[in-house]
Amino acid sequence: MAVLSKEYGYVMLTGAASFVLVMHLAIKVGKARKKYHVEVTQTQPPHFIFRLEVYPAFLFFLGTGGLYHPRVATGLGIAWIIGRLLYAYGYYTGDPKNRRRGALGSVALLGLVGTGIYSACQHLGWTCERGCRS
Repeated sequence: MAVLSKEYGYVMLTGAASFVLVMHLAIKVGKARKKYHVEVTQTQPPHFIFRLEVYPAFLFFLGTGGLYHPRVATGLGIAWIIGRLLYAYGYYTGDPKNRRRGALGSVALLGLVGTGIYSACQHLGWTCERGCRS
């Protein structure tokens, strides 16, 4: 059984910060819609939908990766948040090339996936911590 370390608090704070990010971006989108008179419809094309599809995966892998590697998960989580901000503010410029700055978020998410999988393997006893010998 995994016992949460004191450092897991950083993971929880990172998760909370990510929620603040999502709310901040939602408010910015709402203000832009109002400014440019864009109504919210139920049948918007996929390219207009705010990019939340990876948020549940982010939270899952942040939480699971943080069980055994709270500092690494926190660092990757903060990098994801920064990447999402860079993507959003690059998007706001109107030049699609400026969104590339947000690639940091994708790299961080891949790191969280790896950390989460590695934590699961550790929990199952499939990894050797110090010189495994049969």
